[in-house]
Amino acid sequence: MFFRKRKKGAVKPEAAPSGEPSEGGTRPDLESSTQFLTGDPNTDRRTMQVLLEAIAHVSQSGGDLEAQLRMIVDRSVEVTDAERGLLLIRGKDGELAVHVARDREGGDIADDLRFSTSVAKKVAEELEPVRATVNTDAEALDLGRSVFDLKLRAVMCVPLTAPDEEGRKPRASGVLYVDSRAATRQFSKRDLQVFAALSQHISIALENSRLHLDSIEKIRLEQSLELASAIQRDLMPSIPKDLHSFELFGWYGPAERTSGDFYDFSRTKDGRLAVVVGDATGHGIGPALITATAQAALRAYLRLQTDPGEVMTLVNQDLCERIEDGRFLTLFMAVLSDSGEVAYLNAGHCNPFVWRKATGDFQELGGRNPALGMLENHVFDAGEPCVLEQGDVLVAFTDGIIEARDPAKPDELFGVEGLRKALLENVEKSTKDLTIALVEDALALSGGVREDDITVVVARRV
Repeated sequence: MFFRKRKKGAVKPEAAPSGEPSEGGTRPDLESSTQFLTGDPNTDRRTMQVLLEAIAHVSQSGGDLEAQLRMIVDRSVEVTDAERGLLLIRGKDGELAVHVARDREGGDIADDLRFSTSVAKKVAEELEPVRATVNTDAEALDLGRSVFDLKLRAVMCVPLTAPDEEGRKPRASGVLYVDSRAATRQFSKRDLQVFAALSQHISIALENSRLHLDSIEKIRLEQSLELASAIQRDLMPSIPKDLHSFELFGWYGPAERTSGDFYDFSRTKDGRLAVVVGDATGHGIGPALITATAQAALRAYLRLQTDPGEVMTLVNQDLCERIEDGRFLTLFMAVLSDSGEVAYLNAGHCNPFVWRKATGDFQELGGRNPALGMLENHVFDAGEPCVLEQGDVLVAFTDGIIEARDPAKPDELFGVEGLRKALLENVEKSTKDLTIALVEDALALSGGVREDDITVVVARRV
């Protein structure tokens, strides 16, 4: 489930157990991190836009509750490719009644509102979702007489539950339900995950309608941003375990609930590993939408292309068509080969650097390319690759870490020199411990305050 309680108190950056993000940094398993990603850029982009637009819609103050409910039911039908969607609300008598009924064209359904009441009641009582595909009459009858009578072939239903509160027994306020009679339609696990995320927004909208007017804005925004934060955490990748020539680790910590930073690891068409660090302008839902769109597009194009420059050119064209003027995404991509060769491309990003074990020297990895989303027709060029020898370390980061500052001396920044000094003091550690040490040194200077999102990825040739 995507709703998670926010932990109290400051937490030092540390590695989290597999699949469970810490408050300082995240490293979920790849299986959960790609639950929304199919590899198809259009599908993935639309999925993330639907979720984040629903968050933004519910977060707006003074919103029309009925319009919000119709919008989310429409999005549920759209992303699951169902024939119709129903929102059932529990009345004062405790019985479920249809509150919103919409078809796939976005119109109200006024007649023939029969549905599987047995499925809806089961979900509301047991608080467990149902996802079923009907292949035989016997299976239909097992789900309920109405499923058989209506010749339904796919049914999916999730409970609407308010966020947990101390001393309050969980109880479904209703259910969100979609079905289809198409013989070829089967709801997948991905459909259920997206559907469940949308149901949480209905729960939030319903809960908000019961809150006092003076407090509704703050609570509504907190709940929606918590969902957005959870989605972003789930999109952060796990650390690849099948590498022979490199040891990797990545860490990110948002300054606010949602982040404009991200990192990713993804295989290219020819089997090399692409390491990506990106930073979208600003904070909040807007930058989160940009990073989600870029991450989905990068993963898709990397599977089809071997040239990093071509991948960046295609992603840039996608972003230029969709993001607002004044917004952009800086991005660094390094494509690692087992031979130690690193093809890299810097799109307006702060320069990563390589520490050379043999000499102790540092090499910056700059570039001549603009940030993504600025120039639609720009052709991105990876330039000459570099080679990492055994023991050499590559550090890619966002400006949040080098702009960490001492509250008592705001003009003194951690800077690239502070980052390099911290690397030299910890270079013999594993990449995991080295990465955490770099972040801890920056946060020690700032007193634990993150004025901007922080992301760091470290790669060592082994």
